[in-house]
Amino acid sequence: MSSQRGSSIKIFLPKGTTDGLWVVDLSNWTGRALVAPRSRAASLLEREELSGPGVYILIGPADSAAKADQIYIGEADVLRTRLKQHGDKDFWTRTIIFVALDASLNKARIKYLESRLVYLATEADRSEVANSAAPKLPALSESDMAEVEGFLEEMLVIYPVLGVKSFEQAQTWAESGRDTTIFHLKGAETDAKGAAVVDGFVVFGGSLGRASHVPSIHEYGIALRQSLIADGTIVEEGAHLRFVKDHIFSSPSTAAMVLFGRTSNGRVEWKTSAGQTLKDSQDGATGS
Repeated sequence: MSSQRGSSIKIFLPKGTTDGLWVVDLSNWTGRALVAPRSRAASLLEREELSGPGVYILIGPADSAAKADQIYIGEADVLRTRLKQHGDKDFWTRTIIFVALDASLNKARIKYLESRLVYLATEADRSEVANSAAPKLPALSESDMAEVEGFLEEMLVIYPVLGVKSFEQAQTWAESGRDTTIFHLKGAETDAKGAAVVDGFVVFGGSLGRASHVPSIHEYGIALRQSLIADGTIVEEGAHLRFVKDHIFSSPSTAAMVLFGRTSNGRVEWKTSAGQTLKDSQDGATGS
């Protein structure tokens, strides 16, 4: 995959400010990303690249505490026309558009990319996907499919650089075969496993937490627990909360709070099987 070889990503700021339009290019690739906050949509719509086809995502705050953000994924033959039609969607604050500089993205290919992105975002379950339905994959020849999957791989390299984690599944780290240190969290009605990842802490499916919570827990902790139950990430089983699938939290302390039902310093309470805390592991201490 593209992520396994060296790449150079160039970000150009046409207006010279970081809060405006970004033009993002990857070395040795014919694709291009255009990024803009909603407040700079007028500058984006002036770009020549929007006269042709491409795929885009609209990004905004999530309605649920369990998700980092909300996204809408779309495609269009003429991006400028389509984006103007999204004025009725209130949630989004930023958009990321991908086009091909060599005109290699035809209608079938952009529909394919849209379908694959909706599938990946749904499977990853890290963002609220605002699309009402998953579009079907169009029929492509074997060679066309290989080319468009290659284009998609490069997109998936760029999205995280732009702060979008919507398409990355938790098991990307947990089951990648890398030397991942497993941490345990044990306590009252709690027996959980997890690992530190690039953008937080992943709690593995099957982990058990405490169903009840102490009165002093932050209101955010209560809301987060309720959201995770509502979306099926965890289920209530008597005195326990059981994680049905892997879930990435923004920090080890947030993960521990959900599992323990109380405020927690996750860097101290998550420990290896040898008793080394997450803090000592990350700080390079030997621990015990």
